[in-house]
Amino acid sequence: MKFDYANPYLSTRIPIFARNVVSTSHPLASQAGLRILQQGGNAVDAAIATAAVMTLVEPVSNGLGSDAFCILWDGKELHGLNASGPAPKAWTPEYFKNKYGADAATPPMRGIDSVTVPGAVRGWVALSERFGKLPFADLLAPAIDIAERGYLVPPVVQGKWAAATPILQSQPGFAQTFLPWGRAPEVGEMFRFTAAARALKAIARTKGEAYYNGEIAEALARFSAEQGGALTVADLAAYQPEWVKPISRDYRGHTLHEIPPNGQGIAALIALGILEKFDIASLPVDSVQSQHLQIEAMKLAFADVYRYVSERKTMEVTTEQMLDDAYLASRARLIDPKKAQDFKAGNPVKGGTIYLTAADESGMMVSFIQSNYMGFGSGCVEPEYGISLQNRGHGFSLKAESPNVVAPGKRPFHTIIPAFLTKDGQPVMSFGVMGGNMQPQGHMQTLVRMLDYKQNPQAACDAPRWRFNAGLEINVEAAMNPATVQGLRELGHHLEVIEDSYQDFGAGQFIWRAGEPSVEGYVAASDPRRDGVAAGY
Repeated sequence: MKFDYANPYLSTRIPIFARNVVSTSHPLASQAGLRILQQGGNAVDAAIATAAVMTLVEPVSNGLGSDAFCILWDGKELHGLNASGPAPKAWTPEYFKNKYGADAATPPMRGIDSVTVPGAVRGWVALSERFGKLPFADLLAPAIDIAERGYLVPPVVQGKWAAATPILQSQPGFAQTFLPWGRAPEVGEMFRFTAAARALKAIARTKGEAYYNGEIAEALARFSAEQGGALTVADLAAYQPEWVKPISRDYRGHTLHEIPPNGQGIAALIALGILEKFDIASLPVDSVQSQHLQIEAMKLAFADVYRYVSERKTMEVTTEQMLDDAYLASRARLIDPKKAQDFKAGNPVKGGTIYLTAADESGMMVSFIQSNYMGFGSGCVEPEYGISLQNRGHGFSLKAESPNVVAPGKRPFHTIIPAFLTKDGQPVMSFGVMGGNMQPQGHMQTLVRMLDYKQNPQAACDAPRWRFNAGLEINVEAAMNPATVQGLRELGHHLEVIEDSYQDFGAGQFIWRAGEPSVEGYVAASDPRRDGVAAGY
């Protein structure tokens, strides 16, 4: 029998309660993480195993050519890891203008000239070496098994796979890798990824050195050259991820932590800093007034982020200046509770994706995200090893006046952001909401629901969301109350109701610490907008 996999009914999930938890957007990945925990690994080991499996089971969103970021609580303090890669050494504005014309504003959206150095694999190794318990090779065993034996393609991933096929099928290596039937897979069809199994074995055997200094690096450089790209073995060999101190902002007695620029996590901190000037909790949770204030705060945040954020050392203002309380108060005063506005950047005083989270009963909590950026990234796939390459280079500007102008060895503006919540210096929640510029919007909306309105993590995750695009334009989910939709329109928001939740409204995973992990454990949630699950024991 061939079933109709569309579900016409509203599905309500319940939170998961356990002492050891993994929450991801694919059940096989969650199971891989639990398998590692049950073998004596910790939350970092589980996150690495899960991330490796995710490159296979959700290839639309990430792959072995991804970038990654992580925030983790090691039991005593927070650590941040920036595993996003830089531009090849040959990249300059002239490089692109000579190839794509003097009027080009950014590097291309797809193809080999959208590919920066992939950072995820070396990020896995860095996490394992500093915080892992089990041998690195053991962590990739579940992914190798899935790559060789295959898996049945789930509904949400299948829909995006099919949607991307007409756009990317002509990119080098794409059809050979992802269209072995000459088409996208159907729901429930078996997909095997033997080329990726070959890569994973080499990565496991060499602790990632094959990827950056060995056989995979040579294959990637050869593939790039054949397509007219600039990525070289030297670019790969020179890459190292960076340990960073998360930036933070207090909100309602808690502290939200984000990775510092080159990422957009600061947008969530700015928006919450603005919202803190309003008594949101006095307004009904799904009311027009509450949603309007949140939308306007997010607009103000993005106005500054898009104007000032780039790789940190190239920014003309500091993150501290952008988060200054007096400055955020001045921005909050611009909000009109009765009218939607198109905000411009302020003047601080100058001086994309899969997300997963894991926690164990020792108290270690990991917030991890990796991404190919847009669906299937560049669309380019090195066929021998199945390396599906990201398109993060499209995040650069070719305008000389932009803080995000492309330069050799520079990292582009990044959309993927893990998040972490603490209270009085102690861990509370590891979480993230994937989906392009929806990510800081999702961080803000779900935190407001949990901290202002006391909704549990699963309810906050399930609730209908809005997404700011540009100017006065926002999208809202079809599940949003029609009266709220109409009320926002009457305030001047240019609003479109959207059915597709995969990218438009993101997908979150949440692990909330309920108390002492070895006793009370955690409360976990997984977003129904994806195929995933929160699992624990």
